[in-house]
Amino acid sequence: MNVALLSKWHVHADDYARQAKNNENITIKVVWDEIAERGNKWAKELGVPFEKDLIKVLEDPEIDAVIVDTPTNLHKEIITLAAKHKKHIFTEKVLAFTVRDCEEIFTVIKENEVKLMVSLPRLTENYYLYAQDVLDKGLLGKLTSIRCRLAHNGAVPFEGNPNGWLPNHFFNKEECGGGALIDLGAHPIYLTNRLAGSAKAVTARLQKTLGYDVDDNAVVIVEYESGVLGTLETGFLSNGSPFQLELYGTEGTLLIEDQNIRLKSKQLGEGWNVPEQLPEALSMPLNQWVSDILVNAKPTLDENDFLNLTIINQAASLSNEQGRRIEIAELTAESVEV
Repeated sequence: MNVALLSKWHVHADDYARQAKNNENITIKVVWDEIAERGNKWAKELGVPFEKDLIKVLEDPEIDAVIVDTPTNLHKEIITLAAKHKKHIFTEKVLAFTVRDCEEIFTVIKENEVKLMVSLPRLTENYYLYAQDVLDKGLLGKLTSIRCRLAHNGAVPFEGNPNGWLPNHFFNKEECGGGALIDLGAHPIYLTNRLAGSAKAVTARLQKTLGYDVDDNAVVIVEYESGVLGTLETGFLSNGSPFQLELYGTEGTLLIEDQNIRLKSKQLGEGWNVPEQLPEALSMPLNQWVSDILVNAKPTLDENDFLNLTIINQAASLSNEQGRRIEIAELTAESVEV
């Protein structure tokens, strides 16, 4: 299948281009970018043409699919346009800023019978699969709490880089829709959503510690319908912070810190258990997307994962702005208002 790369705005654009080049079923045919100079340079690096007119790219019958790495505020417009031109779509997270926008995108996707994938890569990782397996086997008893933290020091200034190592546009609220939570915090959100189920309410604090226009440090408490309390932590100000995923239940505890994993369960006797072997990781989202298009192989990520990520982000933003607990029903009711 022939693919067009739409923008190099996101820091992971090169990663997806690399994944596409490594997939034997993909040929990168063209680059488009909302900033022509950046796109032209990228196209030269990849050895493909640059096209400044997005509609020309989408009207090209040779293009089967697009990989979207535009500013997040352009996602809805560009994804909708691509779908109407019968192009399959792979996009960086998040899909869109609001529940309503996500649902409108899903409608267009279905009407035009194209395949959509959002990059939520940690749902394919072996440690997530192990955590899900521990839960499914009941080794924690009734799950009561999840804590998930992912943070880095991308906004910490250093010599010659007053905004840290992240690109300046990652602090543009209009383009990004937020800061640390909507970007890096996506991973704790979608992991905890998958493990805990449907969310009931959200309380969030999004701090602008260093004075950026967007949050650089955030904590979100999610109440799930299952009774689980989720504590989600992220930020751009933490040097050396490990990835942490902690599950607590009435009969056990699972602690994951980077590659260190240990489980304590009443059903396994006293003391901590270290797994001898983890499940085999699944195919990355981009490869699952390709398999879905070519052989109709059902992906392990779906619309619920994409929508629930936006739900928590939208609720967290409202909670922070209004200084109150936001019930998810408020968002879903708003999305269906005429």
